[in-house]
Amino acid sequence: MPCYAIDGVIPVVSAKAYVHPTAVLIGDVIIEEGVYIGPFAALRADFGGIHIHRNANVQDSCTIHGFPNYVTTVEEFGHIGHGAILHGCMIRKNVLVGMNSVILDESDIGENTIIGANSTVKAKATIPPNSLVLGSPARVIRELNEKEVAWKLKGTEQYIQLTERCLNTLQEVIPLSELSVDRRTSKSFNLDYTIKT
Repeated sequence: MPCYAIDGVIPVVSAKAYVHPTAVLIGDVIIEEGVYIGPFAALRADFGGIHIHRNANVQDSCTIHGFPNYVTTVEEFGHIGHGAILHGCMIRKNVLVGMNSVILDESDIGENTIIGANSTVKAKATIPPNSLVLGSPARVIRELNEKEVAWKLKGTEQYIQLTERCLNTLQEVIPLSELSVDRRTSKSFNLDYTIKT
């Protein structure tokens, strides 16, 4: 993975985390165990820190950045969807930030919250726990129920498993030039997205 020190500050990545080789880490970045960092994610901690806590995920093409004297944080089981931007904000435990959403400076997103896709949370917003948040600018629509929180956690568990799968089996290969009968398919992944109620 491209990993850069700045002013002598070196990123820290747990050996039990997975960071895709195309992701970029710069400066005061801390990645804890069980974390998944997807392709083309950029975590640039050249002004303020970035801390991704245990079992969180930052998916493809996400951008995380901040400003001086602040640590942009994704707490445990945080789930940052494809293309999201986090800038100098606090993402509390078990939050889902939907695809292409933007969370701006000094926002504080309460735990077990779902930020819908393409939403923009304004600077210094405080979102209460267990909220469904949608729109641009984003607003709280309603409180989440237990089944919705369980659905979110199930999706995050799949990314925790993906971290293990990547650490154990992901490898760069030359693509096959044609299909063959013995080629494995995604059906072999055996993933279960159902929620047990």
